[in-house]
Amino acid sequence: MKLVVQVVDAHDLMPKDGEGSASPFVEVDFVNQLSRTKTVPKNLNPIWDQKLVFDINQTENFHHETIEVSVYNERRVPIPGRHFLGRVRIPCSNIVKKGEEAYQRFQLEKKWFLSSVKGDIGLKIYISPESESKSPQPQALEALPSKSHQQPDIHKVLSHSKVFAAVPKAVATVSLIGDSSAQESKEETEKAVTFHHLQKYQVQQAADISVERHSLGVPLTMQPVRPQAPHGHEEDYDLKDTNPQLGERWPNGGAYGGRGWMSGGERYTSTYDLVEQMFYLYVRVVKAKDLPPSSITASCDPYVEVKLGNYKGRTKHFERKMNPEWNQVFAFSKERIQSSVLEVFVKDKEMIGRDDYLGRVVFDLNEIPTRVPPDSPLAPQWYRLEHRRGEGKVRGEIMVAVWMGTQADEAFPDAWHSDAAAVYGEGVHNIRSKVYVSPKLWYLRVNVIEAQDVLPNDRSHIPEVFVKAQVGNQVLRTKICPTHTANPLWNEDLVFVAAEPFEEQLIITVEDRVHPSKDEVLGKMSMPIDMFEKRLDHRPVHSRWFNLEKYGFGVLEPDRRKDLKFSSRIHLRVCLEGGYHVLDESTMYISDQRPTARQLWKQPVGILEVGILSAQGLLPMKMKDGRGSTDAYCVAKYGQKWVRTRTILDTLSPKWNEQYTWEVYDPCTVITLGVFDNCHLGGAERPAPMAASAARDSRIGKVRIRLSTLEAHRMYTHSYPLLVLQPNGVKKMGDLQLAVRFTTLSLANMIYVYGHPLLPKMHYLHPFTVNQVDNLRYQAMNIVAGRLGRAEPPLRKEVVEYMLDVDSHMWSMRRSKANFFRIMSLLSSMFSMSRWFSDVCNWKNTMTTVLVHILFLILIWYPELILPTLFVYMFLIGMWNYRFRPRHPPHMDIKLSWAEAVHPDELDEEFDTFPSSRPHDIVRMRYDRIRSVAGRIQTVVGDIATQGERFQSLLSWRDPRATSLFIVFSLCAAVVLYVTPLRVVALIAGLYYLRHPRFRSKLPSAPSNFFRRLSARADSLL
Repeated sequence: MKLVVQVVDAHDLMPKDGEGSASPFVEVDFVNQLSRTKTVPKNLNPIWDQKLVFDINQTENFHHETIEVSVYNERRVPIPGRHFLGRVRIPCSNIVKKGEEAYQRFQLEKKWFLSSVKGDIGLKIYISPESESKSPQPQALEALPSKSHQQPDIHKVLSHSKVFAAVPKAVATVSLIGDSSAQESKEETEKAVTFHHLQKYQVQQAADISVERHSLGVPLTMQPVRPQAPHGHEEDYDLKDTNPQLGERWPNGGAYGGRGWMSGGERYTSTYDLVEQMFYLYVRVVKAKDLPPSSITASCDPYVEVKLGNYKGRTKHFERKMNPEWNQVFAFSKERIQSSVLEVFVKDKEMIGRDDYLGRVVFDLNEIPTRVPPDSPLAPQWYRLEHRRGEGKVRGEIMVAVWMGTQADEAFPDAWHSDAAAVYGEGVHNIRSKVYVSPKLWYLRVNVIEAQDVLPNDRSHIPEVFVKAQVGNQVLRTKICPTHTANPLWNEDLVFVAAEPFEEQLIITVEDRVHPSKDEVLGKMSMPIDMFEKRLDHRPVHSRWFNLEKYGFGVLEPDRRKDLKFSSRIHLRVCLEGGYHVLDESTMYISDQRPTARQLWKQPVGILEVGILSAQGLLPMKMKDGRGSTDAYCVAKYGQKWVRTRTILDTLSPKWNEQYTWEVYDPCTVITLGVFDNCHLGGAERPAPMAASAARDSRIGKVRIRLSTLEAHRMYTHSYPLLVLQPNGVKKMGDLQLAVRFTTLSLANMIYVYGHPLLPKMHYLHPFTVNQVDNLRYQAMNIVAGRLGRAEPPLRKEVVEYMLDVDSHMWSMRRSKANFFRIMSLLSSMFSMSRWFSDVCNWKNTMTTVLVHILFLILIWYPELILPTLFVYMFLIGMWNYRFRPRHPPHMDIKLSWAEAVHPDELDEEFDTFPSSRPHDIVRMRYDRIRSVAGRIQTVVGDIATQGERFQSLLSWRDPRATSLFIVFSLCAAVVLYVTPLRVVALIAGLYYLRHPRFRSKLPSAPSNFFRRLSARADSLL
């Protein structure tokens, strides 16, 4: 097999030759194999379109390796050398097979902290079979003939390229390929040169290979697919340790050019110690005054344009305003600063033609101060506007503040960012980072007791009365009263989910079932929810009688109300339950267990800090300008607090470096983080072909971390695989790099929490049924998704549903298998113990059996040692297992999830809608499969019932002879046990079970035979 790295092009590289340009070439390092492209002279947007081929050792696993792609500027004068322009590290776990490759752009990264790097590089990386990558067998340099007439051929081979390898004490062949469109299908390589015993990074000087430039081909479709890894490559989905540089110091005192407010760079940042520092140039445009009016309109429509190099940001414009106020902040990434001068222009917007310049202010970046929170914000200052050509001052002043800061600055979330300049309209709000709070949810309990004077419209009809209650979209009804009377009695509880502020009303209707498909309304009433009492414990609230409004005599017919001599009324007990925790997520990975009422909250037991660093190797999720792209953002949910990072545009390796903090009230909770592709950027993108709708953000992956698995006060820095189950199998969409720290506040509080119930006490005093829990959770999820979808920017419904696992209750053959094997793994220890005891009884190991006999005799002689021995044994096992404790938090396990070897039809069934949308023959086949599985379960349940009925038949006289024998045996056993000491009985029974195989029979024992002959009720089944 061969690894092919096709270096296509690069954009916006950093000039390094002192003349505003560069002569770049690319160097690729893979497992000590080094190869480079040709040099493109004087071009900051070079196009190489060359393929570099590397050998893959199939006997070793290469999926944990990385491909390092470095870009350099070739320096020829005065001293030959090279300048570093940037690099990209690509994990081999993300490499696809030939035919599935796609053109991807990677942002160039720094090698050192002070490196000046910008731009990106376009690559195609794939694995090619051996047969497609073979070239004519190259000859080693020392094996080349020395005849003079053969030398020109060698120089022809070695012209226009530098090829080198670094494999100590081995022979490595590295091929540089120039594609020709006419011969691409026949061969991958034209020439190859082999070098022996070269150390890494040693450069073998040679001339360049002449190649034909191949036109850049861009795929027309983009699918986020990855070939499913073989079963032997499960490490592709493993958690990986990372070593990010967190909480770095400010270089040179923190300023852009050395000027700052910190001494010697010795001061650390006061916040954001779990993320890598990202430096930004902030420009706050506050307001302007005394602007010159236009000579035509006698006024002006001013706006401000902030320019730094090629990046331009502009404020909104005001119509006919001489003293406008904007108060907008612009943020320019320090890594992308292209100029040493910041220009702030004030312009007058014109309806026709170019906008007029009113003036400008210029700032030297070397004089920009540095600000680090919790320092107070930098006070803005008034600056006199200058002429655009520097011809002196002009009329007007502008208030501006300019400073150098980090992402910890409070201006960061709402600032305009230079890397998102292409977003416009509503998309500007949709890319910002925000913190959301879930609405406060209550359970509304409506106890329908009885009603009086309920008369049907048809007096000859026997009433079948029931009560229907509605809160928003939630509708519940009682059972039909069994007694046909005008005063029906129900005494049923109807439970709803309500959210503050209470916008809906409780609507009660009393209806009569006149036909199986028709109900008549006999009375109706409506009440606001906030009028009801809030209950914090199990004590009942007072009930009340409410008058029902006769249906049809409402607001539209006020005069006819006087015709009613009396009205029906209903007896209710309604309250808002504050002692419950409203479940909006599964109890298996719940993130909050506090009751609704704040008065019942306990003190927090710890602090959770999460640094969302970056993602690596994401797959393209949509097409943009003819190439694959991903606009990724991350969402984290713990308790009632949701956080959303800003969207990083058009990159497969986004860097967020945002840190968030949560209070922890229970360590046995789970934080959930999900990565999504933003599809709401103001129309700047086209949806991918596989996307269901352009209005839905695509899922990239999800990570769960259980806090109880984290050691206190320890910082965890890991790269979590983003796994998504798709109809064609499990896919790794990339890796999410996180830094997590759980700090406990009090050990006594922690011990106290572990001894108390998981949920509030009302869940145990007045528990809900299983169906009620599922229905209420579904309603709570809908309410949370609806409220968060109304925020600005909205946290959309598909994101909330994915984070809350809205479809976790749906049937899945894969999940059923996974749960079955989870049970079998738990029972495996019991099976192992039974096999060990059977070996002891059969004297398979004489020494072990003798030791068991001695231990048994000691415990018989000293029975008070039984419990101490048991607990000491568990203590020793726990101490022994401490050596093998997990070193990092658990993550998504594809083996445990049974997602590695799942059948395609089972996946298709799992992704099917409810009700099914598949053809009838497929539904019939799946139904037959479920019947076969259920038949086995039915057999097992029947066997368990048979054994239990045999126990019952011992004394039930169903079999009179068996019952007679058993009661006679019981009488004899009672007499013998009464006169015989318990130690003697235990000793005899133990020695009997541990007897030598010579004294055993292969036939079943007499008690076993007697029990199997007992009758069960299976013969009475049809």
